[in-house]
Amino acid sequence: MLLLFLISATTVFGQLETNTNTIQFEVEDRDTPTPNGFELPAREKPSLTTPKDERDPKTNMSLGTTQPEAFDMRKTDGLLENNIGKTPKAFTKDKEPLPEYGKDQYLGDVKTGAVFVSVKYRDHEYVDGDLIRVYVNQDIVQSQVYLGGTFSGFTLNLEPGTNTIEFEALNQGSSGPNTAELHVYDDNGFIISAKEWNLLTGNRASIIVIKE
Repeated sequence: MLLLFLISATTVFGQLETNTNTIQFEVEDRDTPTPNGFELPAREKPSLTTPKDERDPKTNMSLGTTQPEAFDMRKTDGLLENNIGKTPKAFTKDKEPLPEYGKDQYLGDVKTGAVFVSVKYRDHEYVDGDLIRVYVNQDIVQSQVYLGGTFSGFTLNLEPGTNTIEFEALNQGSSGPNTAELHVYDDNGFIISAKEWNLLTGNRASIIVIKE
């Protein structure tokens, strides 16, 4: 009996020594979410222009239309200005070459204290090839001048006293008499005489400028 007890005890003790004394527990965490990585909040794409509601009303300008400026009597009287250098209206025909144009014409005289005057002339009617010759105190200063639609001329240094300027009609162009508009300006640019002539070939129009 003792022998059987010893054998049984030895067998049980050997089995206990061969068994592992490590206890393992199987852990299941049901509260941890499945990782999906980091997610940043969504952002709108940047705009190159300022939103309409945030614009400064002072800079809210329209480039599509132009507003007409209100009429202001302090700036203008509403009338068109006369541009003396503008090409005249085209006429279909000059005036008829009446007999009264077949004589010299005196355009008057003007007094001035200017050192010089500017003498300007043009064909103010139908531009048809009128030619003139210009004299100052009987000396030729321009032998042949074509009268176009815009002003041309020369500057005259005045002699003390009388300065006589004459315009001789070299032809009558292709229509009517030799016609011209004459302007004389002082050395400050102010007009001191404005005249017209109608001449037949060979006749002269004259004006006298008196330097005081």
